[in-house]
Formats: sequence, structure tokens, C-alpha cells
Amino acid sequence: MFTRTKTRTVHFTAPFTLKGVEGGPYPPGDYRVEDEEEQITGISWLAYKRVATTIEVTAGNKTSLIDIDPLDLDAALEEDRVLSTQTS
Repeated sequence: MFTRTKTRTVHFTAPFTLKGVEGGPYPPGDYRVEDEEEQITGISWLAYKRVATTIEVTAGNKTSLIDIDPLDLDAALEEDRVLSTQTS
């Protein structure tokens, strides 16, 4: 089975937490997110499905990749967006 990793950067303007992730709140800033995708076989076109999402966080001098639910990340980003528009 073929897999690929897509990397993106997300930005938080305020401290944030992620449901199910210990160690928060995390400070505002840019965070690297990786989506691991697996090729779907048995169909007539090239398609992938996401099988894992991780976010890179730093605590002290230790950097970790933490498995997260992409829906929880989307919710945290939306909350951050709402907060930033309220303070503008």
C-alpha cells in the first residue's frame, strides 16, 4: 500500500488546547501538522484517505509529534479565529 505525508503549518493567535492532548495550553504561534494518507486501492482514479494526523509541539527543550484528531484541530483553529476577530 502506498502512503504519503502532507505537511502544513497552522497558526494560533492565542494560547490553545486540543481535546485529548495533555500538556496544554500551548502558546500562540506556528505549528507544523502532518497528515499521513494511504492510497485507496480498487477504484479507477487516484485517491487517498487520511489515516493519521500529528502536531509538533515543543515543551522546554523537547519537541514531540503528538497524534491528534483532525476534527479537534479544526475546532481549536475555529475557536482561535473567533477569539481573534473578537479582540480586533
